[in-house]
Amino acid sequence: MPISIDRFDEEPVDALDLQEGTHPYRLLQFLAAHSDQAFTQTELHEATGINRGSVGAALSRLDDRGLVRHRGRYWAIAEDDRLASYAAQTNASSASTTDDYYGDEE
Repeated sequence: MPISIDRFDEEPVDALDLQEGTHPYRLLQFLAAHSDQAFTQTELHEATGINRGSVGAALSRLDDRGLVRHRGRYWAIAEDDRLASYAAQTNASSASTTDDYYGDEE
């Protein structure tokens, strides 16, 4: 989808697209849902279905903005109060979708 030239000119060069469905969004959402664990790029590829080559590029962009952290081969959500809140919200949302909503069957 094209954008206006004004938006093109005004948007910061390092802007990160965190719109729902984008690779960075999906990785951040997955890492937030599993904030007590760290994953390799291969594990992230397998868990999210994102192309293996795209995982590394998206993680690098997230890392540049301080949204993820890594040590060696492992990646995790960053230690940031805003991200901790996001992770808690994501975990609560994930838990609510797995609740049993079925009533008594007659």
